[in-house]
Amino acid sequence: MSKVFTITDGLENLGAFRTGGQGSVYKGRRTGKIVTAVKLLPTPILEESMENKNYRDFSNEVEKLKKVNENPSPNVVKILSSGLSDSGSFPFIEMEYIEGHDLEELLKPPHDPIFTLKEAIKVTEQLANAIAHCHSVNVKHGDIKSNNVKYNAFTGNYVLLDFGLAIMSDEQRRTSLRHAGAIEFMAPEQYEGQMLLESDIYSFGIVLYEILAGQVPFPLFDNGETARNNVRVSHIETPIPDVLELRRKNLPITWSPEKQAREMQVPLWLLTILNKCLQKKPSKRFGSGIELQEFIIENSISQAQISELSQTKGDEKYQRIISEKDLKISALRQQIRENRRSSRSAIRIPAPVFFVSVILLSALLLFAGYNYFSNDRPAVVMGVADSTANNPISDRDVSNDISRAFPATVVLNLDSIKDSELRKRTLRASTVRPVRSSEDNEEVTTGETRTRKPFLKFLFKKRRKD
Repeated sequence: MSKVFTITDGLENLGAFRTGGQGSVYKGRRTGKIVTAVKLLPTPILEESMENKNYRDFSNEVEKLKKVNENPSPNVVKILSSGLSDSGSFPFIEMEYIEGHDLEELLKPPHDPIFTLKEAIKVTEQLANAIAHCHSVNVKHGDIKSNNVKYNAFTGNYVLLDFGLAIMSDEQRRTSLRHAGAIEFMAPEQYEGQMLLESDIYSFGIVLYEILAGQVPFPLFDNGETARNNVRVSHIETPIPDVLELRRKNLPITWSPEKQAREMQVPLWLLTILNKCLQKKPSKRFGSGIELQEFIIENSISQAQISELSQTKGDEKYQRIISEKDLKISALRQQIRENRRSSRSAIRIPAPVFFVSVILLSALLLFAGYNYFSNDRPAVVMGVADSTANNPISDRDVSNDISRAFPATVVLNLDSIKDSELRKRTLRASTVRPVRSSEDNEEVTTGETRTRKPFLKFLFKKRRKD
């Protein structure tokens, strides 16, 4: 193993990133301009010999970490070297330095208090990929939390960092977790010193919960022992709070109402993952990161297919509606063309000519009616009647006079009267109003006037019978 030097030609210490129960992380610079991250563990190893249990355990865990890098993953930090420091014999691992913010920083101002669904799904997929990659070589991370997942500003990937617990012995791990572990992210069995593959799954669920809700399910408000015990008990006994309720509460006010409503539509498969990862008993969680990754791939693809199918069905629906409208429009156009052709073949009369023709026709009808019902014709009849009163006339004269005085219909009715004397009397009684004689201006008697209406009624009744 190589050595780490505080200030040396091989590796230069550029200052600590942060200090915790599992050790301190320093920014190191190798020979040249290569910048790395160095993890120093707090427990020194006094003897660099395989006979020393601590050194042997450390060496075994480092060998496991080397397998992680045999097939590099874009979501797992690369392990560059490991060894014991010259000063103090502290175990260390040297990792690539990732430029960018971690998830804890991305949830604080000026950033939004929660992740969008698109970004949360990206974190879910890439962090599950990192855990599956580690579990495939039987490496348990043991310290998955939001500030151990960093956004690579150059590649755009989320990267799992800090395998400090992975290289600790069981006793060191129990001591470290009991006094300085990030208990908000720890699985219930870790309080008893166990670190299982399912423990990483639980911590993964806490990280997912935090980016969706804007906070962990059981926050640690202070670092006192009472507060830490309350968080431990909550992880063991208390049901997980509703993530959707907290997400709704922490929606940024800068988001539009439409975006807020859209961001509350958390996919069911994502909620299913969250629920299964946060089960109290390890046996009820996903068995490993590999199983978790397979579930995500299967369900996210299925959801994408459903969305695509729904979009396709929606497109087909709109295409059908458009086709129906096109057919209706074509039918209307055809009808309009037919109406235009029929209007061209018809005789079109200008409106003024039409109205003038109607007026003239009405005037003609009125004039004809007036001539037909005028009083001149009865006067002629009266003259004929008066002349027949003083002079004997023959049947032929009577017929001729009647033909001149009456319409054809009335004449036919008189012709039906066979007796010549009766016809004469009938003709004399047909006077309708008094008429003065041309010689002595003598008026027709009132009796003759009264007999006109019955005579006309008789004539028309007789005509209807015939």
